[in-house]
Amino acid sequence: MLLDDDHCYRAIQSRDSRFDGWFVTAVRTTGIYCRPSCPAITPKRHNVEFFRAAATAQGKGYRACKRCRPDASPGSPEWNSRADVVGRAMRLIADGLVDREGVGGLASRLGYSERQVHRLLVGEVGSGPLALARAQRAQTARILIETTALPITDVAFAAGFQSVRQFNDTVREVYASSPTALRAAKSPAATGGQLTVRLACREPFAGDALLAFLAVRAVPGVEHVDGTVYRRALRLAHGNGVVSVDLAGPILSCSLVLDDVADVQAAVQRTRRLLDLDCDPASIHEHLEGDQLLAPLVRRRPGLRAPGHPDGTELLVRAVLGQQVSVAGARTLAARLAAQHGELLAEQVALVTHAFPSADTIAGLRPDDFSMPRARGAALIEACARVADGTFVLDAGSERAEAVRGLQAVRGIGPWTAGYVAMRALGDPDVFLPTDLGVRHALAALGADPSEKAVTALAERWRPWRSYALHHLWASL
Repeated sequence: MLLDDDHCYRAIQSRDSRFDGWFVTAVRTTGIYCRPSCPAITPKRHNVEFFRAAATAQGKGYRACKRCRPDASPGSPEWNSRADVVGRAMRLIADGLVDREGVGGLASRLGYSERQVHRLLVGEVGSGPLALARAQRAQTARILIETTALPITDVAFAAGFQSVRQFNDTVREVYASSPTALRAAKSPAATGGQLTVRLACREPFAGDALLAFLAVRAVPGVEHVDGTVYRRALRLAHGNGVVSVDLAGPILSCSLVLDDVADVQAAVQRTRRLLDLDCDPASIHEHLEGDQLLAPLVRRRPGLRAPGHPDGTELLVRAVLGQQVSVAGARTLAARLAAQHGELLAEQVALVTHAFPSADTIAGLRPDDFSMPRARGAALIEACARVADGTFVLDAGSERAEAVRGLQAVRGIGPWTAGYVAMRALGDPDVFLPTDLGVRHALAALGADPSEKAVTALAERWRPWRSYALHHLWASL
């Protein structure tokens, strides 16, 4: 979506919540920046300027609006869909890579120099990686201040700040309030080490269809569905955790139990990607509804999401296990692998007891350790060995085309498996799987030619949202 200042001003005049997260509105006369849907009186056109990132507004001296809380908006769908260096950088910064490894670590992942990364980000969003990471730290700090009973000093370091003074200065600058005052205004909702966070998303949101997709694939011990609540284990930088999300409404309640609270930012961001909360459902719906074949399916499930995955290694393993077996069969094999070789959680939640085995663990197994043909087991071991030694990186910051090529270079991993990993673990919104039996059955039911050649040609009409078209076809079954 291309937005100039006139489009942005019309969006704030109509208080259009669809644009929350795309940009922020900074008001010169008040020194405050807001989300587009802020209910305050619309400022005059000559008194506002627009920024694509909250960090840029903060860098210009603006502070966050206390009424609309722009830092709690959904994320920009642009950064999740773009496959270029800037899109990858924004996803990695959101995941906390700069806090964990510095700008040098970010540049290394992207294959660019630190100076080039800074120049590209400033050119696109108006802020460099340090400023973007600082804004992210401020948001994480506010979450911890308002939802936990952690001592303020512990919050500072858990949010990624290097000193309490830096933490205090940043919070005052961004929120025009001290950390102590922010906490006094809220009653911490956390008990027993549990953090509760609200996850905003754009409407419409087909939570029932998303829950159904996750439930049928939930691996016992690693995932669990109870009513409208989906739970799963997370493997994070400082330890493990369990996320529980109630998918019943447009504002989702998310509870986190973490070994180390320093992982809260990564846990929240990976949960958002898992649930595809930052997509732009209106644009996707408009595009796919224009196709005569898909239109009835799209109207039936407005707001259908393309679920991601928080662990690329786990998804790769499950995709290989699922080759030539049913979804239920793949789930059984994955549950057996998790029970035998997964890591027991320090704090179990409901029936979530294990983190899925790591790439190192699986790379150390033998083909006979898997309940499947030896050749497929060997392919799985080789692929995980490449993940473990850093040859493959399967996360939201990966170069998607390169990762797909690398996966397909492993004997025993074909286009379906590589495409499925790209769609879910790497977040590619434009993946299609023409050989998938479910896709072919769904298209045959719609009266279309289900041959691979015909399906491939047909899917060209659905670019750049073929992953969503794929999910509509699966959901129709």
